[in-house]
Amino acid sequence: MSRSAELYRRARQLIPGGVNSPVRAMRSVGLEAPLFLRRGEGAYVEDEDGNRYVDWVMSWGPLVFGHADAEVVAAVQDAAVGGTTFGAPTEREVELAAEIVDAVPSIEQVRLVSSGTEAAMSALRLARGATRRDRVLKFAGCYHGHADALLASAGSGLATLGIPSSPGVPTGATADTVVCPFNDVDAVAAAVERYGEGLAAILVEPVPGNMGVVPPAPGFLEALRALCDASGALLIFDEVISGFRVARGGAQERFGVRPDLTVLGKIAGGGLPLAAFGGRAEVMEQLAPGGAVYQAGTLSGNPLATAAALVVLRRLRDPAVYERLEASGAALEAGLREAVAGAPACVQRVGAMATLFCHPGPVRDFDTAAAADTERYGALFRHFLDRGVYVAPSQFEALFVSTAHGEAEIERTVAAAAELFA
Repeated sequence: MSRSAELYRRARQLIPGGVNSPVRAMRSVGLEAPLFLRRGEGAYVEDEDGNRYVDWVMSWGPLVFGHADAEVVAAVQDAAVGGTTFGAPTEREVELAAEIVDAVPSIEQVRLVSSGTEAAMSALRLARGATRRDRVLKFAGCYHGHADALLASAGSGLATLGIPSSPGVPTGATADTVVCPFNDVDAVAAAVERYGEGLAAILVEPVPGNMGVVPPAPGFLEALRALCDASGALLIFDEVISGFRVARGGAQERFGVRPDLTVLGKIAGGGLPLAAFGGRAEVMEQLAPGGAVYQAGTLSGNPLATAAALVVLRRLRDPAVYERLEASGAALEAGLREAVAGAPACVQRVGAMATLFCHPGPVRDFDTAAAADTERYGALFRHFLDRGVYVAPSQFEALFVSTAHGEAEIERTVAAAAELFA
């Protein structure tokens, strides 16, 4: 029995499903036991059995400089010597807030938290408090963490009130959640016309990464901005994945559309548990203690996470970083497109995030993403793994490019894909 299989056997006795986040079980790609990883370095990870893989998961996106980056590790070590948590303000929190405000076009003030779920939940509460409205419009296939109000899926028709998509979520929790298809301006316009007077916010991943990478159609984000302006709702961009990845200022910089509130995570934490939400000062100032909208967290802005984040965000000031990420992303995309040419597959990319869909494409919303051949993707995942390449153990996730990925890693990945699709 492999070391990973043995650990999984033990884990199932102690941890629900044997994992601490569902996708890690790797069931959807046909593995009897998931990989248990023990170390990472640069563009590579190593499992408990000593197998080494080119890693395109990168902890689901935050590791823009690769695993165990020397500067990040040194910063965390130095911070730990001085104390791991205080539950009181620190200078690094102020410095990190300044970096975020400088980078993200729409953010004038920012609040640090510990997870993307917490940030999205808090941004939604703030939007409701600021507008004194209850309803929120979200999009099928866009994931905003596991807060009750946001675990809703689409019903029939152009736009419906959401129904819970998980047991344990009360119907009442999603009764004010409206769900529309991504990239469908007409559906959103119809929903705003129907529910607009009570609409607190439109919440969207401007570049979805949780149904696979689906670029926004030309004019779609601009239309959301206009509909919010017309209805008095706030526009919230969930840039937990796209923030600092598709550009230093995120998707809002890349596409030139400014939201009222922005949710950040992943890269914003430098690889440690940290997230944030921010926006216009007059909205953010409604948070306690200055305002009446309550949000709190003992570990928010803890010294280890802020130390790592400062190292990463300061290095991202250099335009050369994004030039390299864009070049590597383009090379990976071109190579994979050539490898799957003629097959019922497509590659979609925005900046340093991409998805190889087992679907002829284009994939423009959750319905087309859901039509992908997940069994074929499972075979693709296992084929890659056998050849030392680790991709997301789900069709509905992304490949994440880092500066640690070079020509050798791209060539190895493309060669593996070409072998399968030949």
